[in-house]
Amino acid sequence: MNIAIIPSRFGSKRFNGKPLSLIKNKPMIQWVYEQAKKAQNIDQVVVATDDERIFKTVKDFGGQAMMTSSDLKSGTDRVAQTANLLNAGPDEVIINIQGDQPVFNPECIDQMTAPFKKDPDILMSTLAFQIMDKKEITNPSDVKVTFDDNGMALYFSRSQIPYPRDDDSDTVFYKHLGFYAYKKKFLDIISSLEGTRLESIEKLEQLRVLEYGYKIKVVVTQHDSLSVDIPEDIERIEKKYFAEYY
Repeated sequence: MNIAIIPSRFGSKRFNGKPLSLIKNKPMIQWVYEQAKKAQNIDQVVVATDDERIFKTVKDFGGQAMMTSSDLKSGTDRVAQTANLLNAGPDEVIINIQGDQPVFNPECIDQMTAPFKKDPDILMSTLAFQIMDKKEITNPSDVKVTFDDNGMALYFSRSQIPYPRDDDSDTVFYKHLGFYAYKKKFLDIISSLEGTRLESIEKLEQLRVLEYGYKIKVVVTQHDSLSVDIPEDIERIEKKYFAEYY
């Protein structure tokens, strides 16, 4: 069974109340939920929140929501707690979908979960997209990822990686898209691990997994996914992305 969990909190330093902000007259959390429901390999979609307003909104549009603790440190912890509340089995695949990416292509989720069927040793996977806009190569808001010939992550960074010493015309750069899939038993391990040095420096939680010696399968997708970080992003998405896909 594949369970998609969307961690969602109301408070945000840059955009308070972001999940309930309207995009084309529909709350952003509803867009995310409905996109997740379109994925073929998802059996259940749940919004995990600690806010009654978000909980009520999801219920009002007919979605499934669960209340979680308000003192959780990260979205991963919220996903892990929800998976436990749902009594998910150890080998079930739990998908962590970011609540601020309302226009992701559902096919991405199917691509990300596919490795679990092919390789029983896969414990965690994520997505990468080949960078087309050169500004994203050096923009710290766009996380870059490098991986080996087997598609296993080598490093994630806000800096440019790899860094071509000479001519970079043939260098391919990949942007990390913040979606994750884990076997439930591994999600429990991740949520029990203490924070790590590189994770703290880069402020990237996925580095904790690598620093403890675990592997992350990187799936390259042809579908980019824009995120809403500040209020101005909504207008940008409505004009450019929604016009193309809706």
